[in-house]
Amino acid sequence: MCFYNNSDGIEFAKQQKHRLTTILLQVLAYTTGMFHIQGDNVIKKIPFEFLFQVFALLSAFVLVHGTYVMLIRPEADRALAIEHAKMKANPEYTEKQNLYIILRDYEQEACIILMLWAFAILAYKGISVRRQYSQLDIDILQLPKGLPVGPEDTRELLDRLNELPESTRNFILPRAMRTAIERFAATLNIQDSATALHNVCESEGERLESELSIIRYIAWAIPSVGFIGTVRGIGGALSQANLAVQGDITGVTQNLGVAFNSTFVALVISIVLMFFIHQLQLIQERLILDTESYCDTNLISRMRVPVGLNLP
Repeated sequence: MCFYNNSDGIEFAKQQKHRLTTILLQVLAYTTGMFHIQGDNVIKKIPFEFLFQVFALLSAFVLVHGTYVMLIRPEADRALAIEHAKMKANPEYTEKQNLYIILRDYEQEACIILMLWAFAILAYKGISVRRQYSQLDIDILQLPKGLPVGPEDTRELLDRLNELPESTRNFILPRAMRTAIERFAATLNIQDSATALHNVCESEGERLESELSIIRYIAWAIPSVGFIGTVRGIGGALSQANLAVQGDITGVTQNLGVAFNSTFVALVISIVLMFFIHQLQLIQERLILDTESYCDTNLISRMRVPVGLNLP
């Protein structure tokens, strides 16, 4: 006869639940990178770059919206009132362009906020690339000139890379060198080390390229916001068509101004922003190529394998 212990069943169910929860958390930690698992504890790890982007967006909104509320819209309303008074006094008067009037609408405000947000992200990434570029000006392995690198030197070289400051230890140059040295120590094959080095640089280039997606999205969104203003302005102008037939074209011209001004501002911002995006992309590509060249010159070309240790 078999007796079933209810407490054992409950304990087994708790263990299975805990195991399933741990697996799900590990999957989420791997896919999102927002936290990591240490034993039974979940440690949150929000990337600094994400926090910077959120802070930059909020700062841009507060700065631009405050400027619009306190300066641009009041000045635009005052300028419009003056222009309308002159047009009523003189039907042949030609309305003059005014910067405040061009910038007064909500679409232009949104475009400027997105522009400042994109510039903040570009500056952050540009500074990061420049910091990594500075490592190419120093000899991080500290090897005597002309000294070959053998398998017996790999441990010392890895220790020197691990002694770098924590803020620069995970830059592309130390990571590429560490991978090449570890592959050389494991396979005693210089070609394998060169291939591993190339793969690291290639994957880093793809990562930097993918991280530009948010900036490219902003560069796409800015003209789209401008076209929303175009549609809104044309729709408002059509709704004032009956007044235009009666001789009052003020509403039509004002709504057409919304349409054309929003498109104009959005396209100008997009042109300027795309220039800086391509400049950042160029710097990143040069960093990858220069890093691979640096490693080839200072590490791969100096590797030597004793004749007796050559592997087929």
